[in-house]
Amino acid sequence: MNRQAPLAQGASPLRVNARVLTSSLVGTAVEFYDFYVYATAAALVIGPLFFPASSSQAQTLAAFMSFGLAFFARPVGAIAFGHFGDRVGRKSALVTSLVLMGAATLLIGLLPSYAAIGWAAPLLLCILRFGQGFGLGGEWGGATLLAVENAPPGWAARFGSAPQFGAPVGFIAANGLFLVLGFALDDASFAAWGWRIPFLASAILVALGLWVRLRIGETPAFAAALAEAPPPRVPVARLLRDHLGAVVAGSAGVVACFALFYLSTAFALSHATGPGGFSREAYLGVELGAILFLALGIGLAALLSDRTSPRRVLMGGAVATVVVGFAFGPALASPSLAVHFLALSAALLTMGFVYGPLGGWLPSLFPVTVRYTGVSVAFTLGGIVGGALAPIAAQMLSAQGGIAQVGLFLSAAGAVTLLGVILARTNHATW
Repeated sequence: MNRQAPLAQGASPLRVNARVLTSSLVGTAVEFYDFYVYATAAALVIGPLFFPASSSQAQTLAAFMSFGLAFFARPVGAIAFGHFGDRVGRKSALVTSLVLMGAATLLIGLLPSYAAIGWAAPLLLCILRFGQGFGLGGEWGGATLLAVENAPPGWAARFGSAPQFGAPVGFIAANGLFLVLGFALDDASFAAWGWRIPFLASAILVALGLWVRLRIGETPAFAAALAEAPPPRVPVARLLRDHLGAVVAGSAGVVACFALFYLSTAFALSHATGPGGFSREAYLGVELGAILFLALGIGLAALLSDRTSPRRVLMGGAVATVVVGFAFGPALASPSLAVHFLALSAALLTMGFVYGPLGGWLPSLFPVTVRYTGVSVAFTLGGIVGGALAPIAAQMLSAQGGIAQVGLFLSAAGAVTLLGVILARTNHATW
């Protein structure tokens, strides 16, 4: 249990814990900025720059495969950072994960292209993508625990939504910078060097994230658990021995949020600016507007989760994902930019209801002693299905059956999440 001092009379929990919540949000925003910078670049320039020419479709598929590689690195990072997060502390694991992913992102911005160094370029790119994923594997779980393990009674879901707000913040920063560059540079300059600027700019954001995170302490829940008993020698071994069902259910429970995000952002941008025929700047503007609905959905879902339960809200979001999937593909086939905006806004609003409650739901599946490992492993395994496979599967579905078929992946993802939430047992309090 979280042995937190009582709040002063009249004090807002948000105000008292402002530093913790800021650290949780800022660090995750930096991580999502770094990760989405690559997603945007994969949709726009990575294929032609880093992979040999065979066909534009093959290059796009290779770019999305390199994007997906990081998702397979994330469970490895989740186990590594979870080990130290459950044995040493949440703070040290969070600081290290931020440094690692920031360094990988910076180096991608300095990487020579295929034309300059041949096959070494895609090889090094994939190594750095693995590094990005490895670092992010320990980020979300730690940031979420930092928030919920400091939450007073009745505020767990709202505190746990702080890292989720990092997703739209990081997205807006990444896409906004790409949009400015699109207006400031011609296509040749953007492809030659302009795309590197967002990667290099990540160094500034990482420095900001480190400054915030180094100023916080350990969570009361972890300190209390450590005082009662020594931590497990190998947290992942105890997790798989005693809580394998929770890992499987938790992984299924996060599939929908990843599928919604990456199909509504990376894949939609790639299709719209390619076969769809829209300009890059126009579609980036559409996505920037639509992402505001994600922030709205996260806030509403967190509030409802504390008033009802994260499980109930997550189930409702999963059902909505199934419904949205049937309309999503046909909407992307439309020649109307307004229809695209409505489709992306609806999908991202729905994402808020399967992403916002996760901070209150996933930690409740695991005890404090293996919670960092459990939350991180479940979140990253679900990301492989919902995030890594989503753009690849969508590209294949689009090539074989037309863009209208893409939404079927969303419906399937919603069904998987619904099943995971139904089967999960939330036995462990997060406050």
